[in-house]
Amino acid sequence: MNWKKSISATLKSTVLSAAVVLSFTNIAYSESLGEPEKEELKFGFIKLTDMAPIAIAYENGYFEDEGLYVTIEAQANWKVLLNGVIDGTLDGAHMLAGQPIAATMGYGTKAHIITPFSMDLNGNAITVSNDVWKKMKPNIPKMADGRPVHPIKADSLKPVIDSFAEEGKPFKMGMVFPVSTHNYELRYWLAAGGIHPGYYAPHKGDNSGQIDAQALLSVTPPPQMPSTMEAGTINGYCVGEPWNQQAVFKNIGVPVVTDYEIWKNNPEKVFGISAAFAEKYPNTTIRLTRALIRAAKWLDDNSNANRPAAVKILSQSNYVGADYDVIANSMTGTFEYEKGDKRAVPDFNVFFRYNATFPYYSDAIWYLTQMRRWGQISDDKSDQWYKDLAAKVYRPDIYEKAAKSLIADKLISASEFPDFAKETGFRAPQKHFIDDIVYDGNTPNAYLEKFKIGLKKGDKL
Repeated sequence: MNWKKSISATLKSTVLSAAVVLSFTNIAYSESLGEPEKEELKFGFIKLTDMAPIAIAYENGYFEDEGLYVTIEAQANWKVLLNGVIDGTLDGAHMLAGQPIAATMGYGTKAHIITPFSMDLNGNAITVSNDVWKKMKPNIPKMADGRPVHPIKADSLKPVIDSFAEEGKPFKMGMVFPVSTHNYELRYWLAAGGIHPGYYAPHKGDNSGQIDAQALLSVTPPPQMPSTMEAGTINGYCVGEPWNQQAVFKNIGVPVVTDYEIWKNNPEKVFGISAAFAEKYPNTTIRLTRALIRAAKWLDDNSNANRPAAVKILSQSNYVGADYDVIANSMTGTFEYEKGDKRAVPDFNVFFRYNATFPYYSDAIWYLTQMRRWGQISDDKSDQWYKDLAAKVYRPDIYEKAAKSLIADKLISASEFPDFAKETGFRAPQKHFIDDIVYDGNTPNAYLEKFKIGLKKGDKL
């Protein structure tokens, strides 16, 4: 029987309730999206709390609602994860924001990777060892109750690094990947405090990032950060949760600043797929984006009321696998700095509010400015070059189709999304940086000229 004709005939002869009419409308709209061209998918992730939208889309059945049957698999490191998306062993993945940009640009592995969905805002912190903290602490202003004033700037670390240099000892810090948000946030914080984090010179075959460095930054996988610092191999690190709070729980280090304090509501991870996948499977791409948007909204609903349930899921060994209490420390709206110094940070992890899921061109351009600032982009580029590359990677057009379908299906209200009729893909100039420098994605070269430390127009190592 043709079910559409059957329903049509029924409508002519029966007065249906408003609920049934609404249900029929939603079915019709979902059908207009088209069936997924590929139903069985495998997604990769790294064991960090900001992979949560993927876990929740799976556990809450949002992928299945879209006719998608998903396998989720933890990856050994960011390079393995990226290679999996490139070679097709993974259909998509939780990625560092810089990975699709760098790959498409050809820095490291060359491949056209896109993102239709930004996974979260904030979520990282910078932690130092107990020994470094002991030396930093006298340089930090105190509150009336004796606790350190936040945000703690790298100015307080500079005398410590200077003392290391006088003793002929290198000061070493870990970050998770050369094109990671953590690398750029750590560099930003250090440079704002007058500490040079070093340059890259790929045109000379130097990808160490340590040219002229006063602090030596190198890659350490996130789960290994605490143990590597405890062993004395590094003096501190920048990483996502739960690995900063793990240092507090193990009493081996102190998180001194969150990325929320370095750049308020900064974009963090993205969901990456190959451009070829999106072209070959457009319906699948829109449907997986719908599922991820719904998961992100659930994570932020009712002032984070669902976070305890999310933490329980993430603490499972097949996801993040850290203790419930360690993950909950940041995911439920608090953050512990020095042992016992727990403060409210309700926006430490943001998954949906503030248009967190929308892939803004200006977010991509900020990462490109930092790649140029530290030499990963060796030569000057025009403002238009930055904009064109951002538009190749960040795909708000796909996001908009997914969002409008969710609005039509009455799953999420239009007021919770950007105003698509007016949206340009560029955020308003952002002022909330630790050094008070304003960022406008429309003028990347003018932005680069504002920094005391870093490459500027005409500079080439």
